[in-house]
Amino acid sequence: MSDSFGGYRSLLVETLREKGIRDLRVLHAVSIVPRHRFVPDAVRHRAYEDSALPIGGGQTISQPYVQARSLELLRITGNDRVLEVGGGSGYQTALLAELASTVLAVERLKELAQSARVTLEALGVSNASVVIGDGTLGWRPYAPYDAIVVAAASPGIPAPLVEQLAPGGRMVIPIGDQELQVLTLIEKTGDAIRQTVVSDVRFVPLLGQFGFAG
Repeated sequence: MSDSFGGYRSLLVETLREKGIRDLRVLHAVSIVPRHRFVPDAVRHRAYEDSALPIGGGQTISQPYVQARSLELLRITGNDRVLEVGGGSGYQTALLAELASTVLAVERLKELAQSARVTLEALGVSNASVVIGDGTLGWRPYAPYDAIVVAAASPGIPAPLVEQLAPGGRMVIPIGDQELQVLTLIEKTGDAIRQTVVSDVRFVPLLGQFGFAG
């Protein structure tokens, strides 16, 4: 994935390191995945800022720090099966593909899902799939998942996602109203669920049966 943006990625990695990201695998993924390929041409010059950017359809590509923190919290190994709810542009899907064995991303908007597929294929990402559907329902055919990352704000923890977590599974999800949420780590041990509040965040709303009404 060599390109002229490599220096900007290196600067982004240093920014993330300064903000407290310590997981070397996550930092390495950020250093090699070309974020500029996942944003519209109009904002491509801002691709390596540590900020969310519009990607169309009222959606955004999340702030790199928030994504990196989420991935760090998930403690993903190379053997993990991961579900991503809200695939969006496909950038986080590509990061996950560097960290996990297999990745299944669910995206509600057909246009975004198709664009993500095209970009991922062009980059040679072969262990990630993007499907169209209601992410609040998860994706039962591929369950259970060792890790789930939710890239949109939910009013609560969608029950299907908890059900589809494997024993010992981890999920990171922003929980709150449509204005402000808290990034929350969910850990599943047997039938027990432990919640840990991480930080205040702001995401677009998670729409669907177990999210906000569209």
